[in-house]
Amino acid sequence: MPQIRPITDLRNTNEISEVCHAKHEPVFITKNGYGHLVVMSIETYEKLLETATTDMIICEAETEYAASGQLHDAKKALASLRRKHFG
Repeated sequence: MPQIRPITDLRNTNEISEVCHAKHEPVFITKNGYGHLVVMSIETYEKLLETATTDMIICEAETEYAASGQLHDAKKALASLRRKHFG
């Protein structure tokens, strides 16, 4: 369950840091009862970024397939990549 904290809780940075690292999820900070900031650990941010990048690549591949209808043989594609990048 996400942590929602008022902005005044940012005075205790150690507590917020501990929550971010222990829960491995963002802490939502409110100001005057409305969403204002999101605080998270570097590890959580990097995982989120990696997931977003993967989703974007999959979306691009789906769009390319929808436009061309062409599929590539996985064994041939991987062999080509091995030759190109590993000689």
